Amino acid sequence: MQLYDRLFPPRIMELPNGKKVEEKRSRTPMIAALLLVFVAVSVRVTGFSLTTLITRGSYFFDILKRMFPPNTGYISSVWKPLFDTIKMSFLGSFIGAALAVPMAFAASGNMVRNRVFSAAARFILSVLRTLPTLVTALIATYIFGLGTTAGTIAIAVFTFSYLGKLLYEQIETADMGPFDAMEAMGAGRIRCFIGAIVPQILPGYLSNSLYCFEGNVRYASILGYVGAGGLGLILNENIGWREYDKVGMILLILFVTVVIIEYISHALRQKLT
Repeated sequence: MQLYDRLFPPRIMELPNGKKVEEKRSRTPMIAALLLVFVAVSVRVTGFSLTTLITRGSYFFDILKRMFPPNTGYISSVWKPLFDTIKMSFLGSFIGAALAVPMAFAASGNMVRNRVFSAAARFILSVLRTLPTLVTALIATYIFGLGTTAGTIAIAVFTFSYLGKLLYEQIETADMGPFDAMEAMGAGRIRCFIGAIVPQILPGYLSNSLYCFEGNVRYASILGYVGAGGLGLILNENIGWREYDKVGMILLILFVTVVIIEYISHALRQKLT
């Protein structure tokens, strides 16, 4: 701190009445210096080379050129994996969103009086959120075998953990007035939750569920890399065989599908709000 004071001494301002006031010093130089140090350490640790990026970055565009024009004759082989991907996304999103409701209730401090119980529920959600979807799918393939079942479970776990956190935060910020009024009239906490809290959180819950479904379609497209079925299976196969024109066809169909799903989802979310 003394070195900082020497490099950036405080500025003294003199007021019209003759008094001197020390102007508050900006922390920007210190923050910028720390940021540069962190960047330098990150470059050293990761072995990042700007020269390599510049000299070999053009290879990425070479691959893109080989993807176009796409192989339209391969489109018949894409439909089944595409539908598998959509089915995995929809079913996994539905299961995860449904299971997130009771878990969010259990994790909410204003719904559950037992702090240990709510803390345990939050801990479970935190642990599940740290697991990448690919890792979850890999574990599921060992348990349930190769195929779309593993992919569905991986998507359900991700949706469950993500929506569970968002939902219990919504519950904790809900207006508790109607809940307390129903409870004072003798209704149980579950009945109070359904009658007073659910109407408040339902639009946000449905909107977030649709948003998860949008993202899950993209996530599901790469789960085939670990044997979870869907588009990722044929995508990995064609990349391995360097058949980039077929890869281009797969990506083009996936792009169109995602755009359509996002458009429908966006329209539904607007109706909810």
